[in-house]
Amino acid sequence: WDRHLPLVELSDNNNYHTNIKVALFEALYGRKCRSPIFWAEVGDAQLTGSKIIHETTEKIIQIKKHIQAARDRQKSYADRRHKPLEFKVRSC
Repeated sequence: WDRHLPLVELSDNNNYHTNIKVALFEALYGRKCRSPIFWAEVGDAQLTGSKIIHETTEKIIQIKKHIQAARDRQKSYADRRHKPLEFKVRSC
């Protein structure tokens, strides 16, 4: 099973995550993951350092907003479902 772990990791990193509204690979690298066949496409534009920093910062801001929205949804759901517990004191 351990030889399948890299594929499992690749799958998870490229799976869309509803909390952050993007795949983990795309969140980290700012682009969708391509299979090794397409890694060396001719004519790929190279990003400059400042552009990469700007785009990465924008992605981080978006991801933080999505995470906060997911937290708010989960809290709202938990608050609606929460019932206070009451305990009765008994003498033994």
